[in-house]
Amino acid sequence: MADANRSELHQLLDRIPDQEIDAARNYLRSLVDPVEAALLTASEDDEPLSAHERAALAEAERRQRRGESVISHDEILGEFGLTNPER
Repeated sequence: MADANRSELHQLLDRIPDQEIDAARNYLRSLVDPVEAALLTASEDDEPLSAHERAALAEAERRQRRGESVISHDEILGEFGLTNPER
């Protein structure tokens, strides 16, 4: 019975209209992975940005306009209290 059900699911997947593929994939992922389900149903973050977050975003945008990395490798390491051993 399980094999017949899987076979039918495969046939149904092949018939999903292109514009519905993303929705079908998200739904199937939510059935398999509870974390995926939680992410898909989580409410949008509506907390206002802090002054620190706004400043960080502005700096990232300036870097991006100059063609630089949005955040440097050293800055990422620093966020975790690490340093670059090559420096």
